[in-house]
Amino acid sequence: MSDPYAFILRETGGPETLAAEGISIPVPGPGQVLVRHEAIGLNFIDTYHRSGLYPLPLPSGVGNEAACTIESVGEGVSGFREGNRVGYFTGPLGAYSTHRVVDANRLVPLPDDIGFEDAAATMLKGCTAEYLIERCARVAAGDTVLVHSAAGGVGSILVPWLKAIGATVIAHAGDSRKAAIAKELGADHALCCPLDELASEVRTRTEGKGVPVVLDGVGAASWKASLGSVARRGIVVTYGNASGPVPPFTALDLLSAGSIFVTRPTLGDYCHTQEERQNSAARVFEMIRSGVVKVRIGARFPLRDAAEAHRAIESRATTGSTVLMP
Repeated sequence: MSDPYAFILRETGGPETLAAEGISIPVPGPGQVLVRHEAIGLNFIDTYHRSGLYPLPLPSGVGNEAACTIESVGEGVSGFREGNRVGYFTGPLGAYSTHRVVDANRLVPLPDDIGFEDAAATMLKGCTAEYLIERCARVAAGDTVLVHSAAGGVGSILVPWLKAIGATVIAHAGDSRKAAIAKELGADHALCCPLDELASEVRTRTEGKGVPVVLDGVGAASWKASLGSVARRGIVVTYGNASGPVPPFTALDLLSAGSIFVTRPTLGDYCHTQEERQNSAARVFEMIRSGVVKVRIGARFPLRDAAEAHRAIESRATTGSTVLMP
């Protein structure tokens, strides 16, 4: 077995700030378990933490999501034991490591038919899709939904999930290759037009009405397009900042856009309790098992190459999910 290590963020900045450090294998305290990471999910929020967009007290661990094997359990832990296959996707930060201790109430059990890589590739993104569709926007059959970055990690789960519940999907992607992927995923309309033309394209496809729901993980670059695409009394769900944070706006901006609603939800609020986390993950695994959601791992990197993986995801060079392998 190679020596254990972890990435400790000691300063914010570019990918070069990510550096591995040797660690001693920790001992779980009461209510905790020691896990050995088998696969780690890379998510855009990792880049926000690294860059300082989402400020953290330093030094800090990096990464929210991993699939793992339990190596030992602390006092008072029930429901989990050594050798169990488990995962977590709401932190705490520190997934970029070979081993760590985690509070047992953060864990979700992994079904035997869900592999470690598939779990690491889909827990955070899949549970994000689950809460966005089913509990935040509450999309219903017959709704038309605009999905930004439709070939990305979350988008590639949103599209087939929306189709499975009977929604019409207008997908937008950054280029024709990614638009073709969105079409293969089931999108009714797959666009790759410039963002300043998107609202017009959406209105053309909705008889001028716009869409009742916009799911936007892009942020600053797509904000105007989202406001221009949403129907009267519709909702814009801005759940990510891939291009930077949404610019400041006022209540009058929402009025002039058609008395619309805007929400900025987080996974942590929708998967706040152990029950919510386990129910959300179980729903994702159900969608994988049924074939609705197909795990799409676009890239795998050795964990030690985490900096290179960050460069790839920030340059939009990847599609689907990216997994780090210890």
